Amino acid sequence: MNPAFRSIHHHGLLRVAAATPLATVGDPAANAAATIAIARQADEAAVDLVVFPELNLSSYAIDDLHLQSALQRATLQAVAAVAAASADLRPVLLVGAALERGGRLYNCAIAIARGRVLGVVPKTFLPNYREYYEKRWFASGMGLAGLTMALNGEEVPFGADLIFAASDLPHFVFHAEICEDYWAPTPPSTHGALAGALICANLSASNVVIGKSRERMMLSASQSARAACAYVYSAAGPGESTTDLAWDGQGTIHELGELLAQSERFSHDPGLIIADVDAERLVQERLRNGTFNDAAIHAGHPETRFRRIAFAHRPDFADVGLHRELRRFPFVPNTPGKLDEDCYEAFNIQVEGIAKRLVAARAKRLVIGVSGGLDSTHALIVAAKALDRLDRPRTDILGITMPGFATSEGTKGNAWKLMRALGITAEEIDIRPAATRMLEDMGHPFGRGEPVYDVTFENVQAGLRTDYLFRIANQRDGIVVGTGDLSELALGWCTYGVGDQMSHYAVNAGVPKTLIQFLIRWAIGTDQYDRETDAVLEAILGQEISPELVPGEEMQSTESKIGPYALNDFFAHYVIRHGLAPSKIAFLAWHAWHDASAGRWPLGYPETARTAYDLETIRTWLERFLVRFFQTSQFKRSAIPNGPKVSAGGALSPRGDWRAPSDGTAAAWLAELAVNGP
Repeated sequence: MNPAFRSIHHHGLLRVAAATPLATVGDPAANAAATIAIARQADEAAVDLVVFPELNLSSYAIDDLHLQSALQRATLQAVAAVAAASADLRPVLLVGAALERGGRLYNCAIAIARGRVLGVVPKTFLPNYREYYEKRWFASGMGLAGLTMALNGEEVPFGADLIFAASDLPHFVFHAEICEDYWAPTPPSTHGALAGALICANLSASNVVIGKSRERMMLSASQSARAACAYVYSAAGPGESTTDLAWDGQGTIHELGELLAQSERFSHDPGLIIADVDAERLVQERLRNGTFNDAAIHAGHPETRFRRIAFAHRPDFADVGLHRELRRFPFVPNTPGKLDEDCYEAFNIQVEGIAKRLVAARAKRLVIGVSGGLDSTHALIVAAKALDRLDRPRTDILGITMPGFATSEGTKGNAWKLMRALGITAEEIDIRPAATRMLEDMGHPFGRGEPVYDVTFENVQAGLRTDYLFRIANQRDGIVVGTGDLSELALGWCTYGVGDQMSHYAVNAGVPKTLIQFLIRWAIGTDQYDRETDAVLEAILGQEISPELVPGEEMQSTESKIGPYALNDFFAHYVIRHGLAPSKIAFLAWHAWHDASAGRWPLGYPETARTAYDLETIRTWLERFLVRFFQTSQFKRSAIPNGPKVSAGGALSPRGDWRAPSDGTAAAWLAELAVNGP
C-alpha cells in the first residue's frame, strides 16, 4: 500500500478548527495563556489552521481601554508569547489583537506559524451603529496594500491584501477577515477567494441577540457557497465583558454551503471544533464554475493585487484519521427536514418532466413496460402522478408486462398488482414464442433446444420488449416512457437501443438507484397513493435486483455482477460531480463503509445500509466501475433520449452535465489508483 494513502494531506484535505478560548477582560497575558492552551490541544489533534475570535488577545468589549498604552504594550507581549509557543506546534494560528501602526490603532488578524508572525491583516469594515463604536478606537484597513509593520522587533507584512499559502502543501491557502467584514455587501473574503484562497477565516466578536446565530450561520453558509471556499467562523464566548452585551461563542465550519461542524453555544468551557475540509474539491468546483473566473475578471483579477505570503507547513503525511462526516449515500438526503424536501423536489421534477413531454407530444397515452422491478415501478408511479396533475384518467397509461424465460411469479405478480392498484390500462405479452423464433432464425443453439444462455439470449428478450413497446406506442398514439436510471447509465448496465437505454422520454435517467429506492419509500411514507398501492411498493422494495433473463433455480443477482449499487453510486457521485481521483474516492469510500457503524445514511433506510466493505472489496469494485464508466459505456450515454436532471450530484446527458468521447480509455484512472491507491 502507498504509505501516504490514509493521510488526509495526500488527498487534498486540510484540518481546520474554530477556537473559543475562555477570555479574561482586558488581560492580554491571561488571554495569551488561554490561546496557547487551545493551540496545544489543536496540535495534538493534528489541526492545520486554528481560527480564534476577534481581538481574543486584547479583549473586545473593553471600550476606551483599547487606547491605553499599558494595554497596548501588554498586547504586544501577548503576541510574542503566542508566537514563541507556536514554534513547536503544527497549526497555523489566526489570533486577534489591536495593534498600533503609524499613529493609528487597527483591529487585526495575526497569522502565526512555527514561531513567527507571517503577516497582519487589519479589519476593513468598522461597525459604528447600534451597540458598536469601533471607529472611536480603530482605523480601517481599507485600501492598505503593499505595506509592512514593525512588530516585536520584526518587520512583517501588513495590509488587507494578504493571503497565506503553504509552500509545501499545494491547497493550503487561506485568507482572513474580521467580523463586520462579512456583514458588508462586498466581503473582503470574496476578493481573497478570487485571488486563490481556498479557506476563508473570520475572527469575530459578535455579541449575541435573539436570532443572531441564525444570521451568522446564513452568512457563513452563503459565503462558502458563493466564494466556492471553506469558511471558518469563530465568535467571542465566555469571559468577555457583559457590561452591556452578551456572548455565545458560536463557531462554525462550512464548505460549499454545507455545515461541517458547529460549536456548543453558551458553554463556559474553552471550545475547539474541528473538521477536515476538502480543498481539492473546492479547486474542482471552481474549475467547473465559469462564473467564478468571470467574477475574477470583473473584479480586475484580485490575484494581481494580493500578496501571497509563503510559509513552510511541514506536513508529515501521517494517518490522523478523518474529521469529516461522510454520507454513505451522497445522492440521498440524510436529515429529516432535507430528506422530505429533497424527495418532494426530486419526485416532482420527474412528474413535471413527463407531464410536459406528454402534452408537447400531443400523445393520447404513456406506454410503459412494467416488470415488477424497482425502475419500472418508479417510472409508473411518477407517470400516474403526472396524469393526476394533468386531470387525465390513469387509464391513459398503458402498462405492459412481458414475461420471458426467467420471469418469476413474484415479479410478474407484483407488476399486475401494481397496475391494478394504480388503475391504469394493463396488458400482458408473453415474449417467449417470439424470442424462440428469433433465436431459431439466427441459428442460435437455444433455437434448437439447447440450454445456451449467453448475452445474445439475454438481449433478444430485452430487444423484443422494446420493439413491442415502440410499435404499440405507434399503433396507439402513445410515447414510450424509459425506465433506466442514472446508476445503470453510469455502469453501462443497459442494452444499447432497448428500454433501459432508449425511449421517447427517459424519466429516470437523472435518478440513481439508491435514490429511486428511497423515493419509493418516501412515496409510501407521505401517502402519495392508497394503501393497496403502498403494500405492493413495499413488496417490490424487498425484492432482489435482477434482470430475470436467464432461467435457473437461483434468481440472477445484478449486484453480484456489477457490484453493490451503494458503492457504485458513491463512486459515481465523486466522479461525476467532483471529478476526484480514484485513490481519493477509495479513501473516502473506506472511511464511509469500512465499519458497519461508520458513515451516515438516511433515516428509514434499510438495515443493509449498515453493511461494511473492506478496502480490497472497495478497490475491486472501483476498478470495475472505472473501466465500465470511462471505457465501455460512454457510447450508450452519448445516445440517450431526453430526461430531466434531478440531482445536483450530476447527470449523464450529453446535452447536460457530462460530455465525453465514446472511444475513451480508463488507463489514466486505473494508473492513478495503482500508484496512489491502497
